[in-house]
Formats: sequence, structure tokens, C-alpha cells
Amino acid sequence: MPFLWWNNSYYLILILQGICIFHAMKTGRRDYIYIILFIPLIGCGIYIIREILPEINQGDFWNNLQRIFFPGARVRDLERRVRISDTITNKMNLAEEYMLSKQYDKAIALTQSCIDQRPNDQGILLTLAKIQFHSGLFAESAANFQKVLSIKNRVNNSIDELLYAQALEQSGELGKAEEEYKRIIRLHHSLEARYRLGLLLKQQQRKQEAGEQFQAAVDEIELHPRYVRRLHAQWARKSKRELSSL
Repeated sequence: MPFLWWNNSYYLILILQGICIFHAMKTGRRDYIYIILFIPLIGCGIYIIREILPEINQGDFWNNLQRIFFPGARVRDLERRVRISDTITNKMNLAEEYMLSKQYDKAIALTQSCIDQRPNDQGILLTLAKIQFHSGLFAESAANFQKVLSIKNRVNNSIDELLYAQALEQSGELGKAEEEYKRIIRLHHSLEARYRLGLLLKQQQRKQEAGEQFQAAVDEIELHPRYVRRLHAQWARKSKRELSSL
């Protein structure tokens, strides 16, 4: 009986290990693959706690799972809805799904058709800015973020603000990007903003200032509640690695 239990457990661990590795590869979290391979039970536990549970808490896990195992199903469903009724809501839902499936040209064209109907709709402009960012059109993305700011004087949340700062950085507006990162840190105490500001400063050979940002991210992670630490632990880990390379 003990042998049978162990044999069954072994196969369950292999299945869990395979699922975690597959999920890590498909979602771009390849840093975890070695720990999952070499210490399977502990590695899978760490991966589930740090990466999968936050997705479940945010409501993203099942949609992401569907995209991994049935990559075209949601796109086809949303395309069907647009054919039935080409409302702006249906078209924008499809555009966002195109973005998530990296069909950026289709996403941009569909979003632009909605802007033609509603040129000052900040929600549509914001979506276009995000799609352009993910497609590598950083200058265009920054310009549309600025249009949103001119209408609303703010974007929706710190995630969108970080994309704006990165768009500024990638389009060469380093001074504006630095100020935007600093503003996000002041308002949201964002560890990701500290990490990205540190990288920007390091790129400019301002190593002491970069080190201060990386160290602050490492120190501040312990001040947050446990669920926040789980969500943002990667930025503390990455900051710690950058500190060791300065």
C-alpha cells in the first residue's frame, strides 16, 4: 500500500510539474522552469503561490487558461458577436482579445475604426495606446496616452501609468519618463516603478541613484501585506539581482 501511494503521488507530481512548466512557458515566466524541474514539489508550490493564485484572485486565470489550451476559441466567439452586431462594445472586446493574442494589426485597425466614430472617447484612446505599446509603436502610444491625459487629466490606474512611462522611455523621452516613474512612486509606492526607474538610471550611468531605487524596492516589499508581497515579489527579486550587478 505505501508503495502504491508513492507511485500514484509520483505521477501526480509529474502531471503538476508538466502543467506548471507549460503555463510558465506560455505566459513568459521562464525563470521558474529550472526550479520546477529540479525541485518539483517545492518549485510547483512556489510557482502556484506566486504566479497562479494572484491570477485567480484577479480573475485572469481561467481566461488565460482558455487562451493557452484553446488559443483561437475566444477570438472566434468575439468575431461571431461582431458579425451579429458590430457595436463599439463588441468591436472593442474583440480588439482587446486580438491584442492579447498578439494580432496587433487587427487590434489597431479595429480600435481605430471605433475612434473614427468617437474621436474623444478616452476609453478607446487608452486601449489604442496600450495596443500600440505592446506592438512596439512607442511614440504613437505615448502620443495617445497624452491625448487621454488632455481629456481626463489622468489615466485609469497605476498599470496604465506605468505603460505610459515605459512608452516615453522607449520613444527616447527619458526626462519625461523619469518624472513619470517618480510620480507613480509618490502616488502608488509602486515597486515596479522603482525597478524600472532604477534600470533607466543605470542605463544613464547614474549607478548610485539606480542602486537607491533597487534597494528601496528590496526594502519596501517587507512593508506590504502578504497578498501584496505575492503580487509584486518579482520586482523585489529583479531589483536584488540588479543590485548585485552594479
